[in-house]
Amino acid sequence: MANFDWGRFSVRINVKVPIEKLYWCWATKEGIEYWFLRKSEYKKPDGSLYAPGESVQKGDGYSWWWHGYSDDVVEHGEILDCNGKDLFQFRFGDAGICTVRIYDEQDEQIVELVQTDIPTDEKGKQNWHIGCKTGWTFYMANLKSMLEGGVDLRNRNEKIQNVITA
Repeated sequence: MANFDWGRFSVRINVKVPIEKLYWCWATKEGIEYWFLRKSEYKKPDGSLYAPGESVQKGDGYSWWWHGYSDDVVEHGEILDCNGKDLFQFRFGDAGICTVRIYDEQDEQIVELVQTDIPTDEKGKQNWHIGCKTGWTFYMANLKSMLEGGVDLRNRNEKIQNVITA
């Protein structure tokens, strides 16, 4: 594994919905809570929150809370880039930078997440390369499940810990 790049990974999934719906799933409070988070706040640079249905912009901040965890577990970050259509990039705390691209392949939409700038010390390898890749694999599967079948796979019980669904 000497040549393995611990500083990055990618996960891809095909989803049979319009590209606009997939972008909504990342760039709006309602969208990202639909398949990923228990609660999300997207904040403008002046600190004000976005109105329902509004898409975030480059330079905005976020606070994210997960199902299965208390309100004490929150991720704060910044939207680094987004184009209103098929690109969404954010700083994911100390875990690096996540770039989401949505594109057509064989008449289906592909959602690809690439996480880069992952620290390559032992903590980074375990917590952010392995941990985040495992998490994103689950959440991308939940994105597909929610959009194509309406089945939510997330654990919503914070008393049940150490499961892949939270």
